[in-house]
Amino acid sequence: MNTWTIILTLVIVILSLYYYVKYISNYFERINLPYLKPVPFLGSLGPAILRQKTLAEIAVDAYNVTPKEAKYIGFFIMMKPMIMIRDPELIKTITVKSFDHFPNHRGFADEGLDILFKKNLFALKDDKWKEARTMLSPTFTLSKLKGMFKLMNECAIDFTNYLSKMPTSEKTLEMKNIFTRYTNDVIAACAFGITINSMKDPENDFYVNGKKATNFDGFKSIVFFFIHNFPWLANKLKLKLVPIDLENYFINVITDIINTRKQRNIVRNDMIQIMMEAKEKKAEIGEELTIIDIASQAFSFFFGGFDSISSAMCFTCHEIGVNPDIQKRLQDEIDDVIEKTNGNPTYDSINNMQYLDAVINESLRRYPIGVFLDRMVADDFELPPALPDGKPYLLKKDKYIWLTNYGLHHDPNYFENPYKFDPERFLIKGKEIINSGYYLPFGMGPRMCIANRFALLELKVLIYHLLARCNLKPCTKTQIPMKLSKKGLFSMASENGFWMTLEERNNVHPSLQNYVFDNDTSTDVKHNNTNNVSSNNVSNNHNAKM
Repeated sequence: MNTWTIILTLVIVILSLYYYVKYISNYFERINLPYLKPVPFLGSLGPAILRQKTLAEIAVDAYNVTPKEAKYIGFFIMMKPMIMIRDPELIKTITVKSFDHFPNHRGFADEGLDILFKKNLFALKDDKWKEARTMLSPTFTLSKLKGMFKLMNECAIDFTNYLSKMPTSEKTLEMKNIFTRYTNDVIAACAFGITINSMKDPENDFYVNGKKATNFDGFKSIVFFFIHNFPWLANKLKLKLVPIDLENYFINVITDIINTRKQRNIVRNDMIQIMMEAKEKKAEIGEELTIIDIASQAFSFFFGGFDSISSAMCFTCHEIGVNPDIQKRLQDEIDDVIEKTNGNPTYDSINNMQYLDAVINESLRRYPIGVFLDRMVADDFELPPALPDGKPYLLKKDKYIWLTNYGLHHDPNYFENPYKFDPERFLIKGKEIINSGYYLPFGMGPRMCIANRFALLELKVLIYHLLARCNLKPCTKTQIPMKLSKKGLFSMASENGFWMTLEERNNVHPSLQNYVFDNDTSTDVKHNNTNNVSSNNVSNNHNAKM
């Protein structure tokens, strides 16, 4: 092959790629639909992949690319065109009224190597999802939540006792670090029946392995994106989000918990127990619920609670700390409950705190756990025209769409001065906002987060006990105003961490001043030291508790 042939071939290839990219990029122009222009080959998420913008900024850019009356816009994942829904009523139609047409999420590990992801509730589809949802729903009934409240309360007392006794010189803390320890202990107690104190035992295996498994920062976020968009190639390259040793750790923990309960006739009202009973019922009719199935659901609960809820706590406490008037009003409400309950709050007394509820709702509006929500189309579905003079758009079977909750949460048409942290809006119009279709911190419809009430309760209990004992004070490392990090592609975090100084209150209620909690909880086992846990000795590293 001579030089001119090589040059001509390269020119043809380059021109072909150029016109292909241009043709794809102009897809929405050809159908007269507003869209966010893509970065060649990287799509609309290009600036986030290149760490030029946060995903939240891209969500706002996409949301504002069109006139306010547009029901949806065009968006690109890599070079694949997709639809982003921005109209609250259409979101209600998709997630509730026409749920049968949009019953599934787009699972990123359907055929992948991550067994703990591809079998969990989020990833399951159609009948398998319905069956798992039906099985797990009893975990989060009112009676079960009241039982979990006791365990959460005990974890929070342990946690705040530890913080209050720390030397003053050590009370400037990175909040994400300590809140992941608290959420770790709550999940261990409420879902796994294990008592852990991750402040006193900071290197316990349950916490260390959980942190490794849920860390999606940096390169791991790129791996996630790659698996999500090129699953066949990810499988060829044997890419995994959870390494095999961590996978085995969680499976072995579940196995040993189940064996311990069987051997010692321990029965608890938690997720593991419900799945154990479901396993027995299936066995009676010749069906199987495997240990992997149980471990996948337990891991999804752990995964959702460990990182997401601790991040929500960080954002909430940041806003409380930098808004002293909000903190004072919240502490007054907390002190009132302490006075009425003599320092022993109940499930109802915590849930009836209107200002605490408003503060948390406002935090979830301002910093939703997920920037986008997704749905897959089960069969062809015609969307109404995006604009008054436009044409309907036919969504083809197995395509997926995004719902832009972050964009809705920051739309001044729905929330006046949307970047201001203002709990008052939920005191005035709380029920209207929550039922509106433009407030979606946990999603909407049957695919709404199954553990949303658990998450809210966990947030309330932590903030109640923390502010009962401490004041939150900004320090030199506190980022004011808040800036989101560009490092994590899909997770929201502060650019420089969540730093705050804890100051012990000088007006702590007398009922709390000498309150030292006896950590003899109602969990199955007490985790003293799991640093040497192997595949078969998890239960041997616990002191059994009946």
